Amino acid sequence: MPEAQEILLKYWKHESFRPLQKEIIDSVLEGQDTFALLPTGGGKSICFQVPAMMQEGICLVISPLIALMKDQVANLQKREIKAIALTGGIHTEEIIDLLDNCQYGNYKFLYLSPERLQSDWILERIKNLPINLIAIDEAHCVSQWGHDFRPAYLKISELKKHFPKIPFLALTATATPRVIEDIKTELGLKDPHFFQQSFERKNIAYMVFEIEDKLYRVEQILKKNPQPSIIYVRNRKSCLNISTQLQSLGFRATYYHGGLTAKEKDKNMQLWMSEQAQVIVATNAFGMGIDKDNVKTVIHTQLPENLENYYQESGRAGRNGEKAFSVLLYNNSDSNQTEQQFLSVLPDKKFLKTMYVKLCNYFQIAYGEGLDDSFSFKLNHFCNKYDFPTLKTYNSLQFLNQQGIITMSQEFSEKVTMQFLIESKEVIRYMSLNPNDEEIILTILRTYPGIHEMKTPLNLQLIAKKSNHTEEQITFLLEKLREKEIIEYKSKNNDATILFNEVREDDLTINRVSKYLEKQNQLKKEQLMSVLHYIKENKTCKNRLVLDYFGEETTKNCGVCSYCITQKGKITEADSIADKILHLLKSAALTSREIQTQIKLDTNDIVSVLQELLENNHITILSNNKYTLKS
Repeated sequence: MPEAQEILLKYWKHESFRPLQKEIIDSVLEGQDTFALLPTGGGKSICFQVPAMMQEGICLVISPLIALMKDQVANLQKREIKAIALTGGIHTEEIIDLLDNCQYGNYKFLYLSPERLQSDWILERIKNLPINLIAIDEAHCVSQWGHDFRPAYLKISELKKHFPKIPFLALTATATPRVIEDIKTELGLKDPHFFQQSFERKNIAYMVFEIEDKLYRVEQILKKNPQPSIIYVRNRKSCLNISTQLQSLGFRATYYHGGLTAKEKDKNMQLWMSEQAQVIVATNAFGMGIDKDNVKTVIHTQLPENLENYYQESGRAGRNGEKAFSVLLYNNSDSNQTEQQFLSVLPDKKFLKTMYVKLCNYFQIAYGEGLDDSFSFKLNHFCNKYDFPTLKTYNSLQFLNQQGIITMSQEFSEKVTMQFLIESKEVIRYMSLNPNDEEIILTILRTYPGIHEMKTPLNLQLIAKKSNHTEEQITFLLEKLREKEIIEYKSKNNDATILFNEVREDDLTINRVSKYLEKQNQLKKEQLMSVLHYIKENKTCKNRLVLDYFGEETTKNCGVCSYCITQKGKITEADSIADKILHLLKSAALTSREIQTQIKLDTNDIVSVLQELLENNHITILSNNKYTLKS
């Protein structure tokens, strides 16, 4: 049997293991059930990939994340390691072929979601495979107290009956003490060897600031730390807005969210990975499989839903071991607003049932039917048709997805067709009157010569490349031409594909899972309270608050977080003064004396900060010696 070090070097080109990886691998090779709690960036996948490559047979990997499965399979295939993923939407015939490949084709890894184990015939096929290891990724999903509970995980323990001598390896990045015990019990781990890397990231400084002008503070941070940065926000609109604002301030910025096409995601990510963009503004859709070790700063401009996500997202900074920052910015209105918004979009049993019934009606699924039926789905159209609130509906769909009742895969395919409605000479006349539009229109005419006679499918990427414009600019022009009735233009967007994993049973379906919904809603409320405690607690080291949440005790302050620096007297008040001044000037122009009267601080401090704001073009001084915001 080859040595672990040889496998690591041969396939992953690493000469040494990260902390605890070798110990976990040795435990698995001894045939022991093993539990690995490794924080984000700890290299969990190596812990099952290396021992699987050292032995005959195939490793079964159970994961709830389709994107992560696809990413890991693609990475293994790049290393010429044979791997397969049974993701949602694959037809039965194709699954049979894939499982045949696993049995006879010398494959080393089979990835599948826990819901797949609920199909008896798939389980029967898996029982006949030469399994050498069963790895359960995101193992916290087995716990009802985990932040992403999936009932299908409860079925995994049944594999113990079929593979009593095959070790289980449970892996997670975030788990509280209560969740740890749940994982051991619910997965049926037998005297597991437990490996836990400390949650402490000594090189990350957790900074929490209560400020009014978040953009101003972000600008200061990015100027002070020009290395790669991530800004996490809660929604797609904020992604685009903040990215645009940063670009207007001279920063190289891009953005990433779940609503982008695969091509756009890849393009924007590569801009950031190659450091053509300093900062990427993203929702929590950004992060899986991201391995960039020199991220200096992770900034949250909106409150995260829970400390598990916050910790994982913060942990994408400083993976090279150098000092890095996790900054959370909030103001007075954030906590109340977040609490109201968050609680108002949590679905209850009544809403969930109504939404599920309407969803089945929407696709004309009769009672007792629908198994394995797949449909294209546009969320906004569905919500408008039944007058449902969008976020509450989305959360309901996500819950049904987690329970395995449906599989919802976001695909964002776009089909664009166009035809000119006016004669050629009128098109030429329009271009002469609108020279800014000429280049795009000429490109379309040259590329699609029959576009006057028939509706023609357009390749926006090709037009963008030929005309030296962005796809957004082309789409904007097409919308404008349609409004002017110069063209007929149709853009068909599918937000997602929904696959029904069960027959429609209305009450029976919803009653079965409603108890989990109530527990999850309660857990989410508690998690939000933990976030609010984290930001408002101003008498405790922020690092200690994080460690305490995950059940790790320490009596020592970190010395580098926002609380510790304040205690040391090393933090300047200039940033806080600047925020207060900018907030005052939003209401009216003021003299320095009027500002001093309202802020009640030393004149020299006020004047010094005003000078800095002037130099950075945030404010300007009027002829009457009053300061005002720069327009």
